[in-house]
Formats: sequence, C-alpha cells, structure tokens
Amino acid sequence: MNTASASRADPPVDRPVLVWDLPLRIFHWLLALSFAGAWITAESERWRLLHVTLGYTMAGLLVFRLLWGLWGTRHARFASFVRGPGAVMRYLQSLRRGRPERHAGHNPAGAWAIVAMLALGAAVALTGWAVYREAGGKWLEHAHEAAAQAMLALVALHLVAVAVSSWLHRENLVGAMLTGRKTGRADEGIRKPWRAVGAAVLIAVLGFWSVQWQSAPAAGTLADGSAAMRAHDDDD
Repeated sequence: MNTASASRADPPVDRPVLVWDLPLRIFHWLLALSFAGAWITAESERWRLLHVTLGYTMAGLLVFRLLWGLWGTRHARFASFVRGPGAVMRYLQSLRRGRPERHAGHNPAGAWAIVAMLALGAAVALTGWAVYREAGGKWLEHAHEAAAQAMLALVALHLVAVAVSSWLHRENLVGAMLTGRKTGRADEGIRKPWRAVGAAVLIAVLGFWSVQWQSAPAAGTLADGSAAMRAHDDDD
C-alpha cells in the first residue's frame, strides 16, 4: 500500500521531448548564416551581390518568423513565451539564487532578447534595402551600420547567455536547436515537427539563392564595373 502510494506521488520522469519544430530550427540557422555572411561581405564591392542576397534572405526569414510566431507550434508562438518585466525579474533572481526557473521553451529573459533581435534584424534589412536603392544619404548608411553593429552585439550576448544557461540548467541548448529535443515532461512537447513547412522554407531560400546566382554578372563584367566605379570616384 505504501509503495503504491509513493509511486503515484512521484513526479513524472524527465525524458527528451520535441520542443522546437523543424521550421523554427531552419529559420534559426539560416538567419545566423545569413547575418554572418552579410557581415563578412559588408565592406567588399566584389561580394556586393552576395551581401544583398543575404540581406533579402534575412528579410524573408524575419517575415516568416513573425507569421510562425502567430500561427506556429506551441513553443514558437510569441504568446507562449513573451512575458512582462515581472516574469523577467523573477527569472533573473532565480539565476542569482542558483536555482533557475525551468522553462520548456524560451525563458522570459531570452524571450526579450529574441524580440530585440527580430526588431534589429528588421532595421538592418530595411535600412540596407534603402541604401541599396539609394533612397537616402550618408545618414542612412550610418543607420544601417549602427543597426548591424547593435545586432552583432546582441548576437554575442546571446551566445554568452546560451553557454551560461546550458551550464546552469544542465542542458545542451545548442544541441536542442539542432535536434529539436529538450529534457522535459511528456505534456510539454509538441505533437509533430512540421517537416513539410520546414522543407518549404529551406527550398524557398535555396531557390532564391539559385536565382540570384544565375543572374550574377560574370567575373570579368564585375571586375570592369568595379574598375569603372573606382575611376568615377577618382574623377570626382
């Protein structure tokens, strides 16, 4: 009798459950790749088309994330993880006490960082598009660079937070964003990974890259154009 009662009172055993769907994981890694590539190619006239292509990719991915944040799976929806300042403070205090609150999805502090990163990403994409279309003067270029630098700083903070959270929570958050699985209760998981939507996102991005690659000017044409631009600048 006592043994049976104790068994019923025991909490459910934690096990790997699916938390991050495939579309969210593909978005995460494609956005990271696009931003890193755009940052590396920002100062190179030779790689300007690649820089622009990655900028457009970022913009498209951000639009998808906003839509998926409204109609996606449980832990992808903004309503499930974006909380007010009080929740953020409680979570930070739990970290200070060495007993961090456990969240199957994003924690409250990480949620604010995600919202800020999406907003900065949108600012980078919009100002970059305006600069490419020559819709503004030098101030717009400075705004684009400032937004990109702010996003880079936030990305660095995000990486540090992931490392610290992985250590405090005793879980591999990078691995979770690769596999989609975290340790949790069965009722915290999502029912399916939505592979078809994830595949559609990946195919759309790869298809856009393919079109951009095919429309790229030949190496000689690009070199002639760069030389002409430098000559024009010298004449000025």
